[in-house]
Amino acid sequence: MSTSILIIAHAPLAHALRECVLHVFADCGDSVVALDVQPNERPEESLAQARILLEQLGPDSTLVLTDVFGATPCNVAQRLVDGVRSRLVTGVNLPMLLRAVSYRAEPLDSVVTRAVVGGTQGVMQVAIAAPQNQSRRNRHDQDSYDHQQ
Repeated sequence: MSTSILIIAHAPLAHALRECVLHVFADCGDSVVALDVQPNERPEESLAQARILLEQLGPDSTLVLTDVFGATPCNVAQRLVDGVRSRLVTGVNLPMLLRAVSYRAEPLDSVVTRAVVGGTQGVMQVAIAAPQNQSRRNRHDQDSYDHQQ
């Protein structure tokens, strides 16, 4: 039993994330599907499309990932998931999706936990390093050219 993944997000993010994950995991095409919610589409139309995609994924468990809590894609997904065979996680990013795909053979609850941890660990501030062989200038140093562009 494997966990399928349904990405529901503002267009074109859902399909873009799917393409990124297929770049890394070319074999997961059947278990990762995407629904781009168009700006002029009614939520009921998106929900009908999501139900079709969920049905196509089959009887296995499904992790539904959305981009922004409270936005239309998330609201559609909330109406879609049942809490038993499917779970919903918002704030999807590529590290979250890669982690979920990596562990999709595990039980659904485990995939949910790993996805959230992967998404959280994938967000970090990166220190800016000085270019190689150049020292960083102190922000307080005076430079006679600061006023010029």
